[in-house]
Amino acid sequence: MSFLPTDEQRAFVRSLDAMLGSADTPAAVRAWAAGDPGPGRALWRRLAEAGVFALAVPEEYEGVGPLPVELAHAFVELGRHAVPGPVVETVAAAALLAELARLGDPAPAKRLLPGLASGGSTATVALAGALPAAPGAGTDGGPVVPYALDADRADAVLVVRDEELWLAPGHGPVRVSADPARRLARPAPGGELLASGPAVAAAARNALRWAMLATAAQSLGVGLVLLDRTVVYARQRTQFGTPVGAFQAVKHRLADTLLGLEFARPLLFGAAVTLADGDLAAAKLTTGEAGYAAARAALQLHGAVGYTEELDLALWLRKARPLRDAWGDPAGCRALVLDDGS
Repeated sequence: MSFLPTDEQRAFVRSLDAMLGSADTPAAVRAWAAGDPGPGRALWRRLAEAGVFALAVPEEYEGVGPLPVELAHAFVELGRHAVPGPVVETVAAAALLAELARLGDPAPAKRLLPGLASGGSTATVALAGALPAAPGAGTDGGPVVPYALDADRADAVLVVRDEELWLAPGHGPVRVSADPARRLARPAPGGELLASGPAVAAAARNALRWAMLATAAQSLGVGLVLLDRTVVYARQRTQFGTPVGAFQAVKHRLADTLLGLEFARPLLFGAAVTLADGDLAAAKLTTGEAGYAAARAALQLHGAVGYTEELDLALWLRKARPLRDAWGDPAGCRALVLDDGS
Protein backbone atom coordinates (compact mmCIF):
# COMPACT_ATOMS: atom_id res chain seq x y z
CA MET A 1 0.00 0.00 0.00
CA SER A 2 1.33 3.45 -0.91
CA PHE A 3 1.05 6.29 1.59
CA LEU A 4 2.42 8.96 -0.73
CA PRO A 5 0.20 12.06 -0.68
CA THR A 6 -1.81 12.96 -3.74
CA ASP A 7 -1.26 16.19 -5.64
CA GLU A 8 -4.34 17.66 -3.93
CA GLN A 9 -3.06 16.67 -0.49
CA ARG A 10 0.36 18.18 -1.24
CA ALA A 11 -1.27 21.42 -2.34
CA PHE A 12 -3.39 21.48 0.83
CA VAL A 13 -0.31 20.98 3.00
CA ARG A 14 1.61 23.71 1.16
CA SER A 15 -1.25 26.14 1.61
CA LEU A 16 -1.46 25.43 5.35
CA ASP A 17 2.30 25.76 5.71
CA ALA A 18 2.30 29.11 3.90
CA MET A 19 -0.64 30.42 5.92
CA LEU A 20 0.76 29.36 9.28
CA GLY A 21 4.25 30.48 8.37
CA SER A 22 2.99 34.02 7.84
CA ALA A 23 0.82 34.07 10.96
CA ASP A 24 3.50 34.43 13.68
CA THR A 25 2.26 31.40 15.59
CA PRO A 26 4.99 31.69 18.28
CA ALA A 27 3.44 35.02 19.33
CA ALA A 28 -0.02 33.42 19.38
CA VAL A 29 1.27 30.56 21.54
CA ARG A 30 2.88 32.93 24.03
CA ALA A 31 -0.25 35.06 24.18
CA TRP A 32 -2.43 31.98 24.74
CA ALA A 33 -0.19 30.83 27.59
CA ALA A 34 -0.22 34.33 29.11
CA GLY A 35 -4.02 34.50 29.18
CA ASP A 36 -4.73 36.34 25.93
CA PRO A 37 -6.59 33.99 23.54
CA GLY A 38 -7.20 36.70 20.91
CA PRO A 39 -4.34 35.88 18.50
CA GLY A 40 -5.03 32.16 18.88
CA ARG A 41 -8.71 32.61 18.07
CA ALA A 42 -7.80 34.67 15.00
CA LEU A 43 -5.53 31.84 13.88
CA TRP A 44 -8.34 29.35 14.59
CA ARG A 45 -10.67 31.23 12.24
CA ARG A 46 -8.08 31.10 9.47
CA LEU A 47 -7.68 27.36 9.95
CA ALA A 48 -11.44 26.92 9.78
CA GLU A 49 -11.60 28.96 6.57
CA ALA A 50 -8.97 26.62 5.14
CA GLY A 51 -11.29 23.69 5.93
CA VAL A 52 -9.24 22.00 8.65
CA PHE A 53 -12.08 21.34 11.10
CA ALA A 54 -14.56 20.56 8.33
CA LEU A 55 -12.45 17.46 7.56
CA ALA A 56 -13.98 15.70 10.57
CA VAL A 57 -17.55 16.87 9.88
CA PRO A 58 -19.90 15.09 7.41
CA GLU A 59 -21.23 17.04 4.46
CA GLU A 60 -24.80 17.07 5.79
CA TYR A 61 -23.58 19.20 8.71
CA GLU A 62 -21.66 21.70 6.56
CA GLY A 63 -18.39 19.77 6.57
CA VAL A 64 -16.38 18.01 3.85
CA GLY A 65 -15.59 14.77 5.68
CA PRO A 66 -14.98 12.48 7.18
CA LEU A 67 -11.48 12.61 5.64
CA PRO A 68 -9.02 11.15 8.18
CA VAL A 69 -6.01 11.04 5.84
CA GLU A 70 -6.35 14.72 4.95
CA LEU A 71 -6.86 15.52 8.62
CA ALA A 72 -3.62 13.71 9.50
CA HIS A 73 -1.75 15.79 6.92
CA ALA A 74 -3.29 18.97 8.33
CA PHE A 75 -2.41 18.15 11.92
CA VAL A 76 1.20 17.43 11.06
CA GLU A 77 1.31 21.06 9.93
CA LEU A 78 -0.45 22.23 13.09
CA GLY A 79 2.26 20.44 15.07
CA ARG A 80 5.03 21.89 12.93
CA HIS A 81 3.72 25.39 13.61
CA ALA A 82 2.83 24.82 17.31
CA VAL A 83 -0.79 25.94 16.89
CA PRO A 84 -2.37 26.51 20.35
CA GLY A 85 -5.87 25.67 21.56
CA PRO A 86 -8.11 22.59 21.73
CA VAL A 87 -7.71 21.71 18.06
CA VAL A 88 -7.57 17.95 18.70
CA GLU A 89 -10.47 18.16 21.12
CA THR A 90 -12.65 20.01 18.62
CA VAL A 91 -11.99 17.23 16.11
CA ALA A 92 -12.83 14.64 18.76
CA ALA A 93 -16.06 16.44 19.59
CA ALA A 94 -16.97 16.55 15.89
CA ALA A 95 -16.26 12.83 15.50
CA LEU A 96 -18.36 12.06 18.58
CA LEU A 97 -21.36 14.07 17.37
CA ALA A 98 -21.10 12.75 13.81
CA GLU A 99 -21.04 9.13 14.97
CA LEU A 100 -23.91 9.74 17.34
CA ALA A 101 -25.93 11.11 14.42
CA ARG A 102 -25.01 8.11 12.26
CA LEU A 103 -26.25 5.82 15.01
CA GLY A 104 -29.65 7.52 15.09
CA ASP A 105 -29.46 10.61 17.32
CA PRO A 106 -28.83 13.63 15.05
CA ALA A 107 -30.08 16.40 17.37
CA PRO A 108 -26.73 17.24 19.06
CA ALA A 109 -24.97 17.13 15.67
CA LYS A 110 -27.47 19.52 14.08
CA ARG A 111 -27.02 21.90 16.98
CA LEU A 112 -23.22 21.91 17.29
CA LEU A 113 -21.47 20.54 14.19
CA PRO A 114 -22.01 23.44 11.75
CA GLY A 115 -20.34 25.84 14.19
CA LEU A 116 -17.38 23.50 14.70
CA ALA A 117 -16.92 23.07 10.94
CA SER A 118 -17.02 26.80 10.23
CA GLY A 119 -14.82 27.83 13.14
CA GLY A 120 -17.62 29.86 14.66
CA SER A 121 -17.33 27.81 17.84
CA THR A 122 -14.77 25.65 19.59
CA ALA A 123 -15.19 22.58 21.76
CA THR A 124 -13.30 20.46 24.19
CA VAL A 125 -14.23 16.99 25.33
CA ALA A 126 -13.57 14.62 28.22
CA LEU A 127 -14.25 10.91 27.76
CA ALA A 128 -14.35 9.38 31.24
CA GLY A 129 -12.98 5.85 31.21
CA ALA A 130 -12.36 5.78 27.44
CA LEU A 131 -8.63 6.51 27.31
CA PRO A 132 -6.19 3.62 26.85
CA ALA A 133 -4.31 3.40 30.13
CA ALA A 134 -1.70 1.10 31.55
CA PRO A 135 -2.98 -1.91 33.48
CA GLY A 136 -3.67 -0.87 37.08
CA ALA A 137 -4.11 2.83 36.26
CA GLY A 138 -6.48 4.56 38.64
CA THR A 139 -6.12 4.11 42.37
CA ASP A 140 -9.79 3.42 43.09
CA GLY A 141 -10.26 0.72 40.48
CA GLY A 142 -12.68 2.91 38.51
CA PRO A 143 -12.27 4.78 35.25
CA VAL A 144 -9.77 7.60 35.10
CA VAL A 145 -11.66 10.89 34.75
CA PRO A 146 -9.56 13.02 32.38
CA TYR A 147 -9.02 16.73 32.32
CA ALA A 148 -10.47 18.75 29.47
CA LEU A 149 -8.03 20.90 27.53
CA ASP A 150 -8.77 24.64 27.49
CA ALA A 151 -12.18 24.19 29.07
CA ASP A 152 -12.02 27.83 30.16
CA ARG A 153 -11.80 28.98 26.53
CA ALA A 154 -13.97 26.49 24.65
CA ASP A 155 -17.51 27.40 23.67
CA ALA A 156 -18.74 23.87 24.46
CA VAL A 157 -17.39 21.40 27.02
CA LEU A 158 -18.67 17.91 26.20
CA VAL A 159 -18.40 15.11 28.73
CA VAL A 160 -19.18 11.41 28.31
CA ARG A 161 -20.00 9.61 31.56
CA ASP A 162 -21.63 6.18 31.83
CA GLU A 163 -23.24 6.21 28.37
CA GLU A 164 -24.43 9.78 28.81
CA LEU A 165 -23.32 12.83 26.85
CA TRP A 166 -23.44 16.07 28.83
CA LEU A 167 -22.85 19.69 27.93
CA ALA A 168 -20.99 20.76 31.06
CA PRO A 169 -21.99 24.00 32.80
CA GLY A 170 -18.40 25.00 33.49
CA HIS A 171 -15.14 23.67 34.86
CA GLY A 172 -13.02 23.40 37.95
CA PRO A 173 -9.69 25.07 38.71
CA VAL A 174 -7.40 25.51 35.71
CA ARG A 175 -4.01 23.83 35.79
CA VAL A 176 -1.09 24.36 33.43
CA SER A 177 0.72 21.32 32.10
CA ALA A 178 4.39 21.08 31.16
CA ASP A 179 3.33 23.12 28.13
CA PRO A 180 2.01 26.50 29.40
CA ALA A 181 -0.24 26.73 26.34
CA ARG A 182 -2.10 23.57 27.44
CA ARG A 183 -4.56 24.63 30.16
CA LEU A 184 -6.31 21.75 31.89
CA ALA A 185 -9.46 21.65 34.00
CA ARG A 186 -11.94 19.01 35.09
CA PRO A 187 -15.45 19.68 33.73
CA ALA A 188 -18.06 20.63 36.29
CA PRO A 189 -20.66 17.92 36.98
CA GLY A 190 -24.19 18.19 35.68
CA GLY A 191 -25.25 20.54 32.93
CA GLU A 192 -27.44 19.65 29.97
CA LEU A 193 -27.97 16.02 29.01
CA LEU A 194 -27.61 15.82 25.23
CA ALA A 195 -27.93 12.05 24.67
CA SER A 196 -27.86 8.74 26.48
CA GLY A 197 -27.64 5.04 25.74
CA PRO A 198 -25.20 2.57 24.14
CA ALA A 199 -24.81 4.82 21.08
CA VAL A 200 -23.03 7.39 23.26
CA ALA A 201 -20.39 4.84 24.25
CA ALA A 202 -19.87 3.85 20.61
CA ALA A 203 -19.61 7.51 19.60
CA ALA A 204 -17.05 8.10 22.36
CA ARG A 205 -14.89 5.29 20.98
CA ASN A 206 -15.03 6.95 17.57
CA ALA A 207 -14.04 10.28 19.13
CA LEU A 208 -11.09 8.62 20.81
CA ARG A 209 -9.90 7.19 17.48
CA TRP A 210 -9.90 10.61 15.84
CA ALA A 211 -8.25 12.22 18.86
CA MET A 212 -5.46 9.64 18.82
CA LEU A 213 -4.94 10.20 15.09
CA ALA A 214 -4.81 13.99 15.37
CA THR A 215 -2.52 13.91 18.41
CA ALA A 216 -0.17 11.45 16.70
CA ALA A 217 0.01 13.75 13.69
CA GLN A 218 0.78 16.73 15.92
CA SER A 219 3.55 14.76 17.63
CA LEU A 220 5.11 13.96 14.28
CA GLY A 221 4.97 17.60 13.24
CA VAL A 222 6.56 18.74 16.51
CA GLY A 223 9.35 16.19 16.11
CA LEU A 224 10.04 17.22 12.53
CA VAL A 225 10.43 20.92 13.34
CA LEU A 226 12.61 20.15 16.36
CA LEU A 227 14.90 18.06 14.16
CA ASP A 228 15.03 20.72 11.44
CA ARG A 229 15.94 23.46 13.91
CA THR A 230 18.54 21.30 15.60
CA VAL A 231 20.22 20.46 12.30
CA VAL A 232 20.43 24.15 11.44
CA TYR A 233 21.88 24.96 14.87
CA ALA A 234 24.41 22.10 14.68
CA ARG A 235 25.73 23.59 11.44
CA GLN A 236 26.07 27.05 13.00
CA ARG A 237 27.43 26.26 16.45
CA THR A 238 31.17 25.74 16.54
CA GLN A 239 33.42 24.00 19.02
CA PHE A 240 37.20 23.95 18.67
CA GLY A 241 36.72 25.86 15.44
CA THR A 242 34.49 23.15 13.92
CA PRO A 243 30.69 23.05 13.51
CA VAL A 244 29.36 20.59 16.08
CA GLY A 245 27.35 18.94 13.33
CA ALA A 246 30.60 17.58 11.93
CA PHE A 247 31.20 15.40 15.01
CA GLN A 248 30.28 11.74 14.60
CA ALA A 249 28.37 11.57 17.89
CA VAL A 250 26.16 14.47 16.82
CA LYS A 251 25.62 13.01 13.35
CA HIS A 252 24.56 9.69 14.84
CA ARG A 253 22.17 11.36 17.30
CA LEU A 254 20.51 13.34 14.52
CA ALA A 255 20.36 10.30 12.23
CA ASP A 256 18.69 8.24 14.97
CA THR A 257 16.16 11.02 15.49
CA LEU A 258 15.40 11.17 11.78
CA LEU A 259 14.97 7.38 11.58
CA GLY A 260 12.52 7.43 14.47
CA LEU A 261 10.39 10.11 12.83
CA GLU A 262 10.46 8.52 9.40
CA PHE A 263 9.58 5.12 10.85
CA ALA A 264 6.58 6.73 12.57
CA ARG A 265 5.30 8.48 9.44
CA PRO A 266 3.91 5.42 7.57
CA LEU A 267 2.35 4.12 10.78
CA LEU A 268 0.50 7.42 11.13
CA PHE A 269 -0.90 7.43 7.62
CA GLY A 270 -1.60 3.70 7.70
CA ALA A 271 -3.70 4.29 10.80
CA ALA A 272 -5.46 7.17 9.04
CA VAL A 273 -6.48 4.75 6.29
CA THR A 274 -7.80 2.01 8.59
CA LEU A 275 -8.85 3.90 11.76
CA ALA A 276 -8.37 0.55 13.51
CA ASP A 277 -7.75 0.64 17.26
CA GLY A 278 -4.48 -1.29 17.13
CA ASP A 279 -3.12 0.73 14.22
CA LEU A 280 -4.01 4.00 15.92
CA ALA A 281 -2.41 2.91 19.19
CA ALA A 282 0.76 1.90 17.34
CA ALA A 283 0.85 5.22 15.50
CA LYS A 284 0.18 7.20 18.66
CA LEU A 285 2.89 5.32 20.54
CA THR A 286 5.51 5.60 17.80
CA THR A 287 4.97 9.23 16.85
CA GLY A 288 4.80 10.27 20.50
CA GLU A 289 8.06 8.52 21.36
CA ALA A 290 9.75 9.84 18.19
CA GLY A 291 8.64 13.40 18.91
CA TYR A 292 9.83 13.17 22.51
CA ALA A 293 13.17 11.72 21.38
CA ALA A 294 13.53 14.66 18.99
CA ALA A 295 12.89 17.03 21.90
CA ARG A 296 15.55 15.36 24.04
CA ALA A 297 18.07 15.50 21.18
CA ALA A 298 17.24 19.13 20.47
CA LEU A 299 17.69 20.12 24.10
CA GLN A 300 20.97 18.27 24.46
CA LEU A 301 22.50 19.56 21.21
CA HIS A 302 21.40 23.15 21.76
CA GLY A 303 23.04 23.15 25.18
CA ALA A 304 22.16 25.79 27.74
CA VAL A 305 20.47 28.05 25.18
CA GLY A 306 17.83 25.35 24.72
CA TYR A 307 16.49 26.07 28.21
CA THR A 308 15.75 29.73 27.55
CA GLU A 309 12.13 30.81 27.20
CA GLU A 310 13.09 33.55 24.75
CA LEU A 311 14.15 30.99 22.16
CA ASP A 312 11.20 29.82 20.05
CA LEU A 313 12.56 26.28 20.30
CA ALA A 314 11.10 26.12 23.82
CA LEU A 315 7.56 26.27 22.41
CA TRP A 316 8.06 22.92 20.67
CA LEU A 317 10.21 21.39 23.41
CA ARG A 318 7.37 21.90 25.88
CA LYS A 319 4.81 20.26 23.60
CA ALA A 320 6.58 17.00 22.91
CA ARG A 321 5.96 15.16 26.20
CA PRO A 322 2.38 16.37 26.85
CA LEU A 323 1.44 15.29 23.32
CA ARG A 324 3.11 11.93 23.86
CA ASP A 325 0.92 11.34 26.92
CA ALA A 326 -2.33 12.96 25.70
CA TRP A 327 -5.15 10.70 24.46
CA GLY A 328 -3.33 7.53 25.43
CA ASP A 329 0.03 7.32 27.19
CA PRO A 330 2.77 4.96 25.92
CA ALA A 331 1.95 2.15 28.37
CA GLY A 332 -1.75 2.33 27.54
CA CYS A 333 -1.07 2.33 23.80
CA ARG A 334 1.21 -0.70 24.14
CA ALA A 335 -1.51 -2.54 26.03
CA LEU A 336 -4.03 -1.67 23.31
CA VAL A 337 -1.69 -2.92 20.58
CA LEU A 338 -1.19 -6.19 22.45
CA ASP A 339 -4.93 -6.60 23.02
CA ASP A 340 -5.63 -5.97 19.36
CA GLY A 341 -3.13 -8.60 18.29
CA SER A 342 -4.23 -11.29 20.73
